[in-house]
Amino acid sequence: MSEVIAVPSRYDGRDVGELRPVAIDRAVNRYAEGSSLVRWGDTIVYCTASVEEKVPPFIRGSGQGWVSAEYAMLPRATHERTARDSAKGKVNGRASEIQRLIGRSLRAAVDLSLLGERTVWIDCDVLQADGGTRTASITGAFVAMVDALRFVQRTHGAFERLPLVAQVAAVSVGKISGRILLDLCYEEDCRAEVDSNVVMSSRGEFVELQGTGESGFFSRVELGEILTLAECGLRRLFAAQRETLQLTENERGLFDTLAGK
Repeated sequence: MSEVIAVPSRYDGRDVGELRPVAIDRAVNRYAEGSSLVRWGDTIVYCTASVEEKVPPFIRGSGQGWVSAEYAMLPRATHERTARDSAKGKVNGRASEIQRLIGRSLRAAVDLSLLGERTVWIDCDVLQADGGTRTASITGAFVAMVDALRFVQRTHGAFERLPLVAQVAAVSVGKISGRILLDLCYEEDCRAEVDSNVVMSSRGEFVELQGTGESGFFSRVELGEILTLAECGLRRLFAAQRETLQLTENERGLFDTLAGK
């Protein structure tokens, strides 16, 4: 009689390739040109996109625009209170790394030459953290940014169609006890042997791939598993973004083109 090997279940009972529940609301700020609130499991991120009619000095006079991001956690977004960066007088290293990632990811989605000499500022504030705050920020900030671009299109007539070259979203994948798992919650993230974050376009092209052996290694085969699970999760996230944005007929055509359809 063969031995039955028990397969440990995930912390919250999900399947290996199952996302936590994801809900994205838009237009949640009456002042910002674009905004969204992302509820991803127990992670909650508030995103705003603000349009500024100027660009950083290093591209001034070039005729192109810019997208920049800032990221922060509220003091009680985690199990214990964390002092605000303003109280410490500097942005901590983790927040600085994440906001650079958000900025790179969203710049990859925009034709900056069509944006004109204006900046879209993305602010992502984590109200509650339960793992995946950077991936939730990127996914929700894309929605906020699209609404900000719609604002520029509507009020300035700056472009006939939205200056998008990609639809982007992000998801985490990790390795725990030798198993590759999609979308780690906090309890899983804390004991992950390998932690990765995948930022991808709806066409299937990578914007950024972060993979770290926290307390172990991962093979080329396991890397393939990580990417396969990430792609499955991202397809659902792209669909959620489109549904939230309530695309017009012309915009649906654009997003289909971005996805290679």
